Amino acid sequence: MTSDPLLLTGDLAEANDRLLRTVAGLTAADVAAPSLLPGWTRAHVLTHLARNADGFVNLLTAARTGEPIPMYASVEARNADIEAGAGRGPADLLDDLRRSGQRFDAAVAQMPAEAWGAMVQARRGPWPAALLVWGRLREVEVHHVDLATGYRPADWPEAFAQRLLHEVTTGLAGNPAAPAMVLRVDGAAHELVVGDPEGAPTVTGPAPELAAWLTGRGAGELLTVVPDGPLPNPPEWI
Repeated sequence: MTSDPLLLTGDLAEANDRLLRTVAGLTAADVAAPSLLPGWTRAHVLTHLARNADGFVNLLTAARTGEPIPMYASVEARNADIEAGAGRGPADLLDDLRRSGQRFDAAVAQMPAEAWGAMVQARRGPWPAALLVWGRLREVEVHHVDLATGYRPADWPEAFAQRLLHEVTTGLAGNPAAPAMVLRVDGAAHELVVGDPEGAPTVTGPAPELAAWLTGRGAGELLTVVPDGPLPNPPEWI
């Protein structure tokens, strides 16, 4: 998870293009319809994505300048911005999403090499600046699924799904609420272990399906469990 962030900018550009194409096809009724996130319409998700890009710009600026700039002014301000923007029509949402993404790209381009080594104050605490491009890519890909417009976890690029799976599994390994399990990606020789593997079920399937299940974006229909039984019940991914 500490590779050169600039190596992911091409993946992010492609993910942004896919998202913008989806949003360009939405009508006023579409953006007002529910998303997969409880209580949020598609317009809420799209507004969140735009404000998330601006929040990451704040963090990139903090890393570049050394100023203690938070991602959002406050939780209340973040939530108010999302609510305020969720009543807009599809053209305004698309324009906001495109422009905020361009601001993020410009902020990445301004980063000197040494600034990537900084720590910044993300929404849930300190975070390495080197992970900000990955963080934005993750937001775009996961919330594209949340729009419920036909883009599914199976459409995630394999490299993204593998990286997301490893990140989520690493987080679960340090979570006492996580059930013990062994995860095996189809065709891969190595296993990902959560908790004590002794007697733990082994869950096998495609990387996108495993990642979707662990992040609450899929029910795991294509996953198999050995010994035969129900899928473990991982804690909510946040």
